[in-house]
Amino acid sequence: VAVKAMKAGAVDFVEKPYEKHVLVEALNRAFARLDERSQRDLLVDEAKGRIERLTPREHDVLVGLVEGQTNKAIADSLNISPRTVEIHRANLMEKLGATSLSAVLRIAFAAGVGFDDARRE
Repeated sequence: VAVKAMKAGAVDFVEKPYEKHVLVEALNRAFARLDERSQRDLLVDEAKGRIERLTPREHDVLVGLVEGQTNKAIADSLNISPRTVEIHRANLMEKLGATSLSAVLRIAFAAGVGFDDARRE
Protein backbone atom coordinates (compact mmCIF):
# COMPACT_ATOMS: atom_id res chain seq x y z
CA VAL A 1 0.00 0.00 0.00
CA ALA A 2 2.83 2.42 0.89
CA VAL A 3 4.65 1.86 -2.42
CA LYS A 4 1.42 2.34 -4.37
CA ALA A 5 0.71 5.56 -2.44
CA MET A 6 4.22 6.92 -3.09
CA LYS A 7 3.89 6.15 -6.81
CA ALA A 8 0.58 8.02 -6.80
CA GLY A 9 2.30 11.11 -5.41
CA ALA A 10 2.27 10.70 -1.64
CA VAL A 11 5.18 12.52 -0.02
CA ASP A 12 5.04 10.66 3.29
CA PHE A 13 2.96 8.18 5.21
CA VAL A 14 2.09 7.58 8.83
CA GLU A 15 1.48 4.11 10.20
CA LYS A 16 -1.49 3.36 12.42
CA PRO A 17 -1.71 3.68 15.31
CA TYR A 18 0.02 7.04 15.18
CA GLU A 19 0.91 9.63 17.75
CA LYS A 20 -0.48 13.11 17.26
CA HIS A 21 2.97 14.75 17.00
CA VAL A 22 4.02 12.28 14.27
CA LEU A 23 0.96 13.18 12.20
CA VAL A 24 1.52 16.92 12.75
CA GLU A 25 5.19 16.61 11.70
CA ALA A 26 4.22 14.68 8.56
CA LEU A 27 1.63 17.33 7.67
CA ASN A 28 4.16 20.13 8.27
CA ARG A 29 6.66 18.42 5.94
CA ALA A 30 3.96 18.02 3.29
CA PHE A 31 2.91 21.68 3.55
CA ALA A 32 6.56 22.77 3.36
CA ARG A 33 6.97 20.79 0.13
CA LEU A 34 3.82 22.32 -1.29
CA ASP A 35 5.09 25.78 -0.39
CA GLU A 36 8.44 25.08 -2.10
CA ARG A 37 6.62 23.81 -5.18
CA SER A 38 4.37 26.88 -5.21
CA GLN A 39 7.40 29.19 -4.96
CA ARG A 40 9.06 27.36 -7.86
CA ASP A 41 5.88 27.53 -9.92
CA LEU A 42 5.63 31.28 -9.31
CA LEU A 43 9.22 31.81 -10.46
CA VAL A 44 8.63 29.72 -13.57
CA ASP A 45 5.41 31.59 -14.39
CA GLU A 46 7.12 34.95 -13.91
CA ALA A 47 10.03 33.91 -16.14
CA LYS A 48 7.66 32.64 -18.84
CA GLY A 49 5.72 35.90 -18.69
CA ARG A 50 8.89 37.88 -19.25
CA ILE A 51 9.97 35.64 -22.14
CA GLU A 52 6.57 36.14 -23.82
CA ARG A 53 7.34 39.87 -24.12
CA LEU A 54 10.18 39.16 -26.55
CA THR A 55 9.83 39.47 -30.30
CA PRO A 56 10.48 36.30 -32.30
CA ARG A 57 13.92 37.60 -33.32
CA GLU A 58 14.84 38.52 -29.73
CA HIS A 59 13.79 35.00 -28.77
CA ASP A 60 16.08 33.60 -31.48
CA VAL A 61 18.97 35.63 -30.07
CA LEU A 62 18.11 34.41 -26.56
CA VAL A 63 18.26 30.79 -27.72
CA GLY A 64 21.71 31.48 -29.15
CA LEU A 65 22.82 32.96 -25.84
CA VAL A 66 21.47 29.95 -23.94
CA GLU A 67 23.47 27.70 -26.26
CA GLY A 68 26.60 29.69 -25.42
CA GLN A 69 27.05 31.21 -28.86
CA THR A 70 28.96 34.45 -29.39
CA ASN A 71 27.23 37.46 -30.90
CA LYS A 72 29.06 36.76 -34.16
CA ALA A 73 27.94 33.11 -34.22
CA ILE A 74 24.35 34.15 -33.50
CA ALA A 75 24.56 36.75 -36.27
CA ASP A 76 25.88 34.17 -38.73
CA SER A 77 23.18 31.64 -37.88
CA LEU A 78 20.40 34.25 -38.21
CA ASN A 79 21.89 35.98 -41.27
CA ILE A 80 22.02 39.36 -39.51
CA SER A 81 24.88 41.64 -38.51
CA PRO A 82 26.65 41.34 -35.14
CA ARG A 83 25.49 44.91 -34.41
CA THR A 84 21.86 43.82 -34.91
CA VAL A 85 22.46 40.96 -32.46
CA GLU A 86 23.83 43.50 -29.95
CA ILE A 87 20.68 45.60 -30.35
CA HIS A 88 18.38 42.58 -29.93
CA ARG A 89 20.44 41.48 -26.93
CA ALA A 90 20.14 44.91 -25.28
CA ASN A 91 16.39 44.98 -25.98
CA LEU A 92 15.79 41.50 -24.58
CA MET A 93 17.83 42.30 -21.47
CA GLU A 94 15.68 45.37 -20.87
CA LYS A 95 12.43 43.44 -21.44
CA LEU A 96 13.58 40.67 -19.09
CA GLY A 97 14.70 43.18 -16.45
CA ALA A 98 18.19 41.65 -16.51
CA THR A 99 21.42 43.56 -16.00
CA SER A 100 23.81 40.74 -16.89
CA LEU A 101 24.05 37.72 -19.14
CA SER A 102 23.89 35.42 -16.13
CA ALA A 103 20.57 37.01 -15.10
CA VAL A 104 19.27 36.52 -18.65
CA LEU A 105 20.28 32.87 -18.53
CA ARG A 106 18.65 32.29 -15.13
CA ILE A 107 15.36 33.67 -16.47
CA ALA A 108 15.67 31.66 -19.68
CA PHE A 109 16.41 28.41 -17.85
CA ALA A 110 13.55 29.00 -15.40
CA ALA A 111 11.20 29.51 -18.35
CA GLY A 112 12.47 26.38 -20.08
CA VAL A 113 14.10 28.20 -23.00
CA GLY A 114 16.90 26.30 -24.56
CA PHE A 115 17.71 23.21 -26.42
CA ASP A 116 14.10 22.30 -27.23
CA ASP A 117 13.85 25.60 -29.12
CA ALA A 118 16.99 24.82 -31.08
CA ARG A 119 15.76 21.34 -32.06
CA ARG A 120 12.65 22.78 -33.74
CA GLU A 121 14.74 24.28 -36.54
